Amino acid sequence: MKPLNLRELEAIRLLGIRRNFRVAALELGVSPPTLSHMIASVEERVGIRLFNRTTRSVAPPKPAMS
Repeated sequence: MKPLNLRELEAIRLLGIRRNFRVAALELGVSPPTLSHMIASVEERVGIRLFNRTTRSVAPPKPAMS
């Protein structure tokens, strides 16, 4: 597995705090689709889903909240 870089870690952190792709992407200086692809790439590399996504919300999976 390729290690995560600081930009990916910051993307995960911001998305977890903001829970909104548009807002987190704006803070990172990327487009929402770019952020979405970045998160999907990380999830594929680590083999777990980091966020549950719906059309209206983003949230960590329930076990991650414990």
